[in-house]
Amino acid sequence: MIEINLLPGDGKKKRRANSTKGLKFEIRPMDLFAGLAGKITDKYMLGAVAAAGLSAALIALMFVHQAAQASGLEARETKALKDSTQFSAVLMAKAKAEASRDSLYQQIAIIKSIDDSRYLWSHLMYEISNALPQYTWLTEITQTSAPRSAAAVDTLKKAVVTDSTASPEKRAAERNRALKARSDSLLATAKDLKFKIVGHTVDIQALTRFMKSLEASPFIQNVQLSRSDLVQAEGKEVTEFTLEAETQSPPAFAIKTVPLVVSAGH
Repeated sequence: MIEINLLPGDGKKKRRANSTKGLKFEIRPMDLFAGLAGKITDKYMLGAVAAAGLSAALIALMFVHQAAQASGLEARETKALKDSTQFSAVLMAKAKAEASRDSLYQQIAIIKSIDDSRYLWSHLMYEISNALPQYTWLTEITQTSAPRSAAAVDTLKKAVVTDSTASPEKRAAERNRALKARSDSLLATAKDLKFKIVGHTVDIQALTRFMKSLEASPFIQNVQLSRSDLVQAEGKEVTEFTLEAETQSPPAFAIKTVPLVVSAGH
């Protein structure tokens, strides 16, 4: 009897199934990589694979490092905010105390400047009188420059001009320097007060001695002869002179102070 298979390939599949029946396939990763390494012999391909691996390792390391830095910065920010809140009251009290200190410093400067300059002309007149030689007399003593009075300066409170484009810290520093300079100027005595002396003499040598005596005074400096002419005074020919000079701060030993004692009446 003849049998005809009407399903093409069916017999082959059965034969293949029967032939492979009982076989086991076992694939090990090491063998696979060993085979792959054996097949890859191009050095550029190997370099690219190594570079890719190194890049992946660096990216992972940078990610971990950045995460650690971010965590540290957040902790520092939290601590800074806490400290700012905690010490804000202290900073406000410090600013208030500094403002009070500057105000007191200015008031003390005003008082000291007035006290240092109130007897200035008394000292000048005394020194000029002692230095005046014989056959010489004065006709005029005039102040030629305004005295540096702290009270006068205090009435002219000028605003401190600062750069608007600068940072707040820089503007505050400039403002503090200006206030400090102004306070220091208030403490300065009237050492740059200028005055002139006009007088007559019948002896030109007496005029020279007069200038030397004035220059030797601890209250007077920079004595200069600005004019000298022959004039008629009461029918006699005399020398009219004009001297220009400045005041200076005397040393401490040149000023003597005594206590003021006031007796109360009964």
